[in-house]
Order: sequence, then structure tokens, then C-alpha cells
Amino acid sequence: MNLLNYLVPFALALGVLILVHEMGHYLVARWCGVKVLRFSIGFGKPLCTRRAGRDATEWSLAAFPLGGYVKMLDEREGPVAPAELHRSFNRQSVYRRFAIVAAGPLANFLLAIVVYWGLFVAGTDELRPRVALSETPAIAEAAGVRDGDLVVAVDEEPVRSWQDLRWVLLQHALDNREVMLKVRTLEEVEAFRRLDLKGVPIDEAGTDLIARIGLKPWRPAIPAIIGRLVEGGPAERAGMRSGDEVVAIEATPIEAWTELVQTVREAPGRMLRFEIAREGSVMELFVTPDEASENGERVGRIGVGVAEPAPGGLSMFAEVRYGPVEGLVKAVRQTWETSVLSLKMIGRMFTGEVSWKNLSGPVTIADYAGQTAQLGLSHYLKFVALISISLGVLNLLPIPVLDGGHLLYYTVEIIKGGPIPERVMEIGQQIGLVLLVMLMAFAFYNDINRLISG
Repeated sequence: MNLLNYLVPFALALGVLILVHEMGHYLVARWCGVKVLRFSIGFGKPLCTRRAGRDATEWSLAAFPLGGYVKMLDEREGPVAPAELHRSFNRQSVYRRFAIVAAGPLANFLLAIVVYWGLFVAGTDELRPRVALSETPAIAEAAGVRDGDLVVAVDEEPVRSWQDLRWVLLQHALDNREVMLKVRTLEEVEAFRRLDLKGVPIDEAGTDLIARIGLKPWRPAIPAIIGRLVEGGPAERAGMRSGDEVVAIEATPIEAWTELVQTVREAPGRMLRFEIAREGSVMELFVTPDEASENGERVGRIGVGVAEPAPGGLSMFAEVRYGPVEGLVKAVRQTWETSVLSLKMIGRMFTGEVSWKNLSGPVTIADYAGQTAQLGLSHYLKFVALISISLGVLNLLPIPVLDGGHLLYYTVEIIKGGPIPERVMEIGQQIGLVLLVMLMAFAFYNDINRLISG
């Protein structure tokens, strides 16, 4: 069951992303009058097929699920009846071929925009961007950051959640520059902190960028009272309920939520004896934290969230919601900035500034799919949007075999006024295939290495 918790969300996300990508190719091909012979989710031997439409297009689900394709009528792949030559892909103008190929990645970007827009308009509960100094606070401390500062803007760009703050700081760290934080202190006084991000390492295993800056989420001193429980999680299975207060673990008193979290994190897979205060009496529960990987470290999780503090206190969370137009603008911007950031990281991998160990394969992606699905629908949808953007960016890379390689050929064809010789394209396809296999092999190696190292 634990494996299914990861495989099902991964398969669902992958299926949706491939379907959207290939549907982009399919719809534009049909719009251009090209005959589509087969629409396949997956490669290899078809598991099930069905013919539909006026062209009797073969809709197929194949054995190897990591991809898909749209097969169009093409003289280069077999004889074409004279009456259908005008519907052959290779007979289309270079601009139509360009549009058909580009439609796949663009469909992935469009999906991300739609998902982000829906989340922004519907509203999500987000961690407030209220900061505290971490265990290595040098950079933040030099900027004058104080525990409890609520960041409201970075270089005049509004910040409404902890995720917003992380995202903006990452972008500025990549640019090696100073930023001005506009904050509101615990005393409700507006202040400014000049944060120097020049030289902050963006690729350092085991730690998050924002922690290297010297920041972490500020947490009020709140009691260890259970709020939300993850359905089917270790705490719920052990009989824990919302509203329970943890007073001790393994006979060690627990006075704050942070102590509960720290104790559980240090005990992955080890049964713990909890003393729980419920309705005026104290009872014992035995909970075994699930094992999880966080920045390469094995940590324990029991699937609980902290209860909201009583009214009048400082809440760690807030609902972030945007209007329809503002949400659409932010969704487009988020998709664009994520795409640009992905390209920057790929570029820095080639220059050696960022390690290739950051490259992830299907095992790591499945892990994140399962983790986000357990956190809730909004987290899972954000994951789907992010992977959709990554798929769009990957397919636009100018590597033969990928969509970007074909677009490169068509661009050269437009510039030189004629098609590239078939032999040159064949050699390019072979080189592209080798590069793609090497890329996939390296991603799988990283996945396996992460599993072995925990």
C-alpha cells in the first residue's frame, strides 16, 4: 500500500502530462489538415487500441509508459496515396510543421498556467513569510534580520507566502545581487533589511538555499496539539485524534510543537511511546514514524499538522487568494519564470556551476508525486504544474529526437530557404538519441544513488 501511495499519483500525473503534450501535437496537426494515423500513450507493444474519427485514427495505450507520440501521414515513412498527398506531414509548409511540433511543449506550458490560475483564484493555505534566524545565520544576521520579521516585499515585489519568498530569493541568488527586504516586525514596525546574496552557493547538497542564507520559518511557541491528520498516516493508524495534546514521548516531556517534530524526525521506522492528553485524561499510544528522505537525510514523519493557535495569536498560515485577472497574470508569470529558471539551471550544469547530481529521473519524481499527494490536492497540483513546465522545457532543448531538435531544423530551413539534407538529419537523430540515452542513464543513476544513500 505504501508503494501504491507513490505509484498511483506518479502514474496519474505522468498520464495527464503525456496526454496533454501529445494532444497539442494532434489538435494542431488536425487544424493544419494533416492526417493522424496513431495517437499513442507510451512506447512499444500496444496494450489496447481503438480506432475512432473520420480518419480512423488508432488510439493506443502502450507497454512502456514514459512518453508518447503522434504518428502522422508522411511519405518518408511509407507510400502515400496520391489523393492524400496534400494531407502528408512532409508536404506541409515549414511554418505549419513548426507549429505542429511546437504545439506539444506549448500545451504543457498552457496546462501549468491553467493549474496555477485555478489554485490562485480558488485560494490555498500557505505558510506566512515570517522568518527566524537559522543555525547558520551569518548572511541574514549581517542584514539585520530579526526573529519574527514578516517579509512583505523583496525589491518592491510583494511577497505573500513562504513559497513566494523562497522563489524570489532563489532567482536573485542566481543573479548574484543584493536585495532589499521590506519587513514588518513583531512590534508592527515597518523596516528594511539589505540582504547580500552575492556568493551564496546555489548548489550545495543537504541544505536548502534559504537555510544557507540564514533563514527558516518563524514558529511561535505553541503547544504540541494535533490539528490535521493525514488519512492512513502513522498517527491516525495508532488512534491519534485532532485535538490531542502530546505531553511526552518516550517519557521525555514535550512542551512545544517544535520538540514533537524534532523527536519524530530523529526516529524514522522506530516505535515511539506517546503520552496523550485527551478530554482530561492521559493515555498511551504507540506510533512508528514513516521513513522519508529530506535533502538526502532519513527523517521520520507521522502525518500530523499543528492545530491553529487560539484567536488573537500570530497564525503561521494564511489563505492566499487572487482575483481572476490578477491570478491569470500571476499564473503566466509563474510559468514563465519557472521555465527561465530551469534553463538557467541547465546552463549552469553545462558550465559546471551546478552539479549534475541535481538531475532527477522517474524514481525521484514518483517520490515527490507521492509526498505532495499526501500533503493535499493543492500541493499535488503544484507538483503537476511544475513537472509540466519541466517537460515543456526539456522538449524544447535543441537536441535532435526531441521537439526542440526538429524546431532547430525548421529554423535553419527558414533561414536558408530550403530543407536540410536527409543525411544530415539522420546523423543528427543518431547523435540526439545517444545524448538522450546518456541523459536518461544519468538521471536513473542519480535516482538509484539517492535510494542507496537514503
